[in-house]
Amino acid sequence: MAYDYDDDNVFAKILRGEIPNKTVAETEHSLAFHDIRGQAPVHVLIIPKGRYVAADHFYGEASDAEILDFARLTARLCGELGISPGAGGSGYRQISNAGQHGSQEVPHFHVHLLGGRPLGRLLEAD
Repeated sequence: MAYDYDDDNVFAKILRGEIPNKTVAETEHSLAFHDIRGQAPVHVLIIPKGRYVAADHFYGEASDAEILDFARLTARLCGELGISPGAGGSGYRQISNAGQHGSQEVPHFHVHLLGGRPLGRLLEAD
């Protein structure tokens, strides 16, 4: 896979501390923060700290430690944010967009974790 990473994307700037964010959690390899345009009562973005553009890039080239850290943080946040059906929550949606046809806005791999209300079959822009 050949991915060109843009070091000037907004998430790279957040990771460098150039742009503030509302951090929810941070680990050695990942950062989670509130989406500035939240579309549900819970809308958190989870990003790896590494220079990955899309899910296939991350899962194909990241270290096992990075992947495990990212997955475990996602699972932990589902419980902490009260959206995990296994912990009494009503459920959530995890979304990752990739490339132009996938409507990816920031070229840094990330997942949207949404919950706190019925989400329907697909999200609709307000």
